[in-house]
Amino acid sequence: QLQLVESGGALVQPGESLRLSCTVSAVTLDYYVIGWFRQAPGKEREGVVCISADDGKAFYVDSNEGRFSISRDVVKNTLYLQLSDLKPEDTATYYCGASLIRNVQNVCLTPRLVNFWGKGALVTVSS
Repeated sequence: QLQLVESGGALVQPGESLRLSCTVSAVTLDYYVIGWFRQAPGKEREGVVCISADDGKAFYVDSNEGRFSISRDVVKNTLYLQLSDLKPEDTATYYCGASLIRNVQNVCLTPRLVNFWGKGALVTVSS
């Protein structure tokens, strides 16, 4: 079973930056796509950015690439999401998700294709 644990959520002011981490542990299971998703209060979960576990190629949903950046430390089995110039509309619980499906874009655009989820990290942007 794959285990994902997010950390780094916080209350920040508009314009500030934050880095989220997702530590991945797998006993006997590989995955093909991993990424960040978010769910704002009263809204559906949506993809933010995902990468291929094989080659690290990233797919950003909509205009997230300008302010958000995904990276990973293969040695530490950790995925990161750098959030910059945060806005109140970025307030959400951010989830790390991994999928057994190979297509990065499809997984990122369709959260129901994610097989494993972390419990989430709350990011609140407010003055």
